[in-house]
Order: sequence, then C-alpha cells, then structure tokens
Amino acid sequence: MGLASLCQELELTHFVDSTEPSRVEEICEEEKEEVLKFLSVRPIHTVYMVSLIRDNGLTSPRNRGSFYACRDRYGDLEGVALIGHATVVETQSESALMAFATMARNCQSHLIRGEQDTIERFWNYYSSSAKVPRLITREHLLEARQAFSDKDQSIDLRPATMADLDNIISVNASLALQESGINPLQHDVSGFRQRNARRIEQGRVWVWTDDNRLMFKTDVVAETPQVIYLEGVHVHEEERRKGYGLRGLTQLSATLLARTDSLCLTINDKNKKLQGFYEKAGYQFHSDYQTIYLR
Repeated sequence: MGLASLCQELELTHFVDSTEPSRVEEICEEEKEEVLKFLSVRPIHTVYMVSLIRDNGLTSPRNRGSFYACRDRYGDLEGVALIGHATVVETQSESALMAFATMARNCQSHLIRGEQDTIERFWNYYSSSAKVPRLITREHLLEARQAFSDKDQSIDLRPATMADLDNIISVNASLALQESGINPLQHDVSGFRQRNARRIEQGRVWVWTDDNRLMFKTDVVAETPQVIYLEGVHVHEEERRKGYGLRGLTQLSATLLARTDSLCLTINDKNKKLQGFYEKAGYQFHSDYQTIYLR
C-alpha cells in the first residue's frame, strides 16, 4: 500500500517571492517518461529513485513509499521525491525542497538521505514539527568509472542463489544494525526476508563462497544503464586483512562496469581506513552525503 493511506494528497503553495507558487501531488504512471527525463540530469544522485521506477513503476508497494512531483506555476517539474520508508528528494528550487519537507512531516519515514547540503536545508523545513532525529550519520559518496584491474579468475564470484539466502539475511541484518542501530530481524522479519529474496531473484547479490562460508558479498541496491549503486560489501570476519575483500570488489567492479557507466557507494566519513580500502579498488570521492534516522 502506498502512502496515500498515510498522507492526504496535498496541494501546497509556497511563495519564495510573490509570483512563484509550487504545487505538490502524487505522480501517476502516465508521467513516467517526464519524471525519468527529469531525474536523468544527475544520474549518480537519482539512481535509487530511477531504479525503483524502472523495476516497479511509479506506484507499487515495493517502493515502500509514494512518488511525488513538485511543479511550478506553469506546470513544469521543479522536483521529484520518494516519501516513505526512505525519503529522498531531487529538486531544482528551494520552494520544491520546502514543499516536500512540509509534506514529509505528515508521513512516517525511517530515514532521510541525500547530499549533505540538501538534507540539512530539507531538515530545517521539516524539523519545525519538533521531530528529533534518532541518529545522524555523514557519509562520503564514492564513485568508480573504470575497472581498476582485470577480472581475477581465481575467485569464484557469482550471483547468489536461494541456497545463499539465510547467510545473506544474517549478514545484511548485522550490517543494518551496525549502520542504523536497528536489527530488521527484530522489527520486520518477513519483509526483510522477502526483500533479500527478491534481490537475489533479480541477480543483484554477488557472493564468493567456500564450503558454505560467505567469504565475500555485495548487494546491487539500485541499477540503471548509467549508474549502479552498491551496498553491503562484506568479508567473512575470519578472512579479513588477507586481501579477499579487495580481490572480490575489484572483480565485481570489472564485471559491473561492462554494463554501466559508473559504480557508486557510500561509507561513513569517520572511517578513514575503509576509505583507503575503496581507493585501492578504484573508488574516488564524489560528494558528501548525510542520513537522518528518525524515531
């Protein structure tokens, strides 16, 4: 079920000056091509939204939220937002950012994520509702545009199968707990399992196993022809500092860059050692990001 049941469809009018109103409304499927064109301007920042639209359409419970458009007085798009479990926005005006923040106050989100400057301004409009963040993290968005090395044929890196599901769920739950402070296996066991299973069915989880040990794993969270967004890079705790992570990631990067222009991922900005690891794998700093976890 979309957020229509949680949020009334609103038309918000804000005046940055006396002549420029902004209108927010839920997007319908007929607007898909217009929305994708708008989001294509900055593909690395909009890969998550574009991938959901390509996979599920604009209106689907699998999006875990609803897509909204902000239009100016002439009906032209000023912004697109996904407001739901994860709230993300792409705007071309301050009035659109303010309109989305006002709407998001009435909806239940788990997190708000995006470029640091944008999210800080979004929060200034949103937080007038007296909501207090549970956690705020700052990240670096890293990008790789060319393979760092040729594929390492000694590594049996492959798309995961359903036989790997339990191991993947265990690892991803642990990573989610480390990142957000919430264990999804204690809050949404069925949904978490279904989402991991579907990602495997889509061929978007890559693993290297040895005697049922998950030596290396990475999830493709979002994919478009322009950008692939990675999360959940993991090396078995007993096999770390042996070069397996670097070998696995460089092989995966070479494989994925054969079908997209760019790879990206985020890391906590305090983890300098991890940033060095990704630099060795060919990933460079792109921009500062911020995630606000809500209560």
